[in-house]
Amino acid sequence: MLNVFDWRLIFTNIPKLMKYLPVTLEVAVLSYLLSLITGLLVAMVKIRKPRILYPLVCFYVSFTRGTPILVQLYATYFGLPMILQLINYKFGTSFSTGFIPNIVFALVALTMNDAAYSSEYIRASIESVDKGQREAAYSIGMTNLQTLKRIIIPEALVVALPSLGNSLISLIKGTSLVFTCAVVDITAGGRLIAGRNYRYFEMYLSLAIVYWIITFIVSRVFAFFERKLKCNEREVLADDRN
Repeated sequence: MLNVFDWRLIFTNIPKLMKYLPVTLEVAVLSYLLSLITGLLVAMVKIRKPRILYPLVCFYVSFTRGTPILVQLYATYFGLPMILQLINYKFGTSFSTGFIPNIVFALVALTMNDAAYSSEYIRASIESVDKGQREAAYSIGMTNLQTLKRIIIPEALVVALPSLGNSLISLIKGTSLVFTCAVVDITAGGRLIAGRNYRYFEMYLSLAIVYWIITFIVSRVFAFFERKLKCNEREVLADDRN
């Protein structure tokens, strides 16, 4: 009788996939950290609205959120070498396009994609902070940077944390497409393994379990920090009342 489905392979595949997991986590974590920095800068531009940067940033956010991440990965993979070649031609430089690690293309695409979404979460969170607290900080002599660091970011973080957690979860799932940049992550590794015995269905179920476990852990970690921040905020409010 033809063995159409082997449920045992779902679980025996998982240990084989673990050797590719560090690449997936490396891409996700680095992209996330870089996107938070980029997203904060973009959010500040959208809040301050400088004449030159503001329309450029608005276009970047709109274009990035309106195009598929797969298209952005392909555009980065093929576009960055072309840009370097153009720079070499225009300015007589000698940037090498053949020695860029493939993971760099994935990092650039995922960072710019996630930063467009994170910037909106961060902007909305910063604008949710009571203006009276900013004015109070300025009245006691705090600079813009001190106010941002001590007043605005701690309070905005409480509001933004759930959305930023969802952003990381989406980014982890988005790493499943980095094989388009020739990066062998856990999904690409699974495709390679399944290609040996043509058990693709079982392999994709194995991948689904691995991704679900990772995202479940991440969601629990963010939920923990969200509770901690809310508890700290309540304690601060209680001290102010006393």
